[in-house]
Amino acid sequence: MESIRQLYKIGHGPSSSHTMGPQAAATKFAERTAGRAARYTVTLYGALAATGRGHLTDQAILSVLTPVAPAEIEWKPETVLPFHTNGMTFHAFDDKGEEFDTWTVYSVGGGDIVEEGQQRTSGPSIYPLTKIKDIQAECESTGISYWEYVDRCEGPEIWDYLAEVWKVMRAAVERGIEAEGVLPGGLGVRRKAVSYYVHAAGFNASLKSRGLVYAYALAVSEENASGGLIVTAPTCGSCGIVPAVLYHLQNSKGFSERRILRALATAGLFGNVVKFNASVSGAEVGCQGEVGVACAMAAAAASQLFGGTPAQIEYSAEMGLEHHLGLTCDPVCGLVQIPCIERNAYAAARALDANLYAAFSDGRHSVDFDRIVEVMKQTGHDIPSLYKETALGGLAAIK
Repeated sequence: MESIRQLYKIGHGPSSSHTMGPQAAATKFAERTAGRAARYTVTLYGALAATGRGHLTDQAILSVLTPVAPAEIEWKPETVLPFHTNGMTFHAFDDKGEEFDTWTVYSVGGGDIVEEGQQRTSGPSIYPLTKIKDIQAECESTGISYWEYVDRCEGPEIWDYLAEVWKVMRAAVERGIEAEGVLPGGLGVRRKAVSYYVHAAGFNASLKSRGLVYAYALAVSEENASGGLIVTAPTCGSCGIVPAVLYHLQNSKGFSERRILRALATAGLFGNVVKFNASVSGAEVGCQGEVGVACAMAAAAASQLFGGTPAQIEYSAEMGLEHHLGLTCDPVCGLVQIPCIERNAYAAARALDANLYAAFSDGRHSVDFDRIVEVMKQTGHDIPSLYKETALGGLAAIK
């Protein structure tokens, strides 16, 4: 299992699989063909083609290739390559019109790209344990916490990286709660974060707290939808959940930055386990792999902050994911706006509820986190493709 650096990627929205991944692929192809290429074509397949325009996939690719040589995009949404639905093939031609290089690669979620047959990792394996039950047993037998296990595997340099991650997350919240206007894309969706933030002040303490969590999640998700700088947690489409929970708890409870970073490490560990054993790609397993996993991460982080035991933290995360099982990915017009933005706000509140529920327990429960991850993976594979980021079914079909 690789570093949580590969889970928490800093970049621009609106989509980790449809924007960040294709841009990374284009960069690699441009580097290996620069100096020889006179023209490029790029063929997009499956879900990548079906919702690529709404996710700015073509712009992400062309912004990299056209400074090198003229490039054009071919769209083939009806063709789904067997390895993964987010497939793309790059073609490079020389000045005589002869093709001299071709490369098929897949954007598998969270900004990661792989070739067919490769393991879906982009960095070295540094975690010897890849199941939460084994990590939990290690924590309980040695007396360490999940964040300390991360520190053991990653080394002390991870904290500087997480500090940068938190800096970007905070900035996204703070930009988002000040921004107003209509989000790009043609749906006419107005930013709501500022309205929720202002209205929250008029309620009693309990409702104000919930309103602020909504506002913070909306703020980051709206920044993502407008192409702003965010952190995948674990994806762009679910990037508002973890920041909203942590920003709210830091501001309302006074948690230090050091404790916030430890909570980020714990959240990253749980997200990493899902990414390794299943998927965080909405195109592959539906929104349960994005918003569901983010809810689990945020629940684990909150439980960590409030002094949860390893068992209670695991229970919090398990509930966050379990109660999103079967969630489809059916964005209207292929944009990361409807229902994605509201789902971030709702899941942030659910994460806090999962923490509270687990805090009343001793952490013992019937179905463990790893089993839920297995079920999520199977459920995702059973969901028809209409409901997995193709914008052909579900909410996306509503006219």
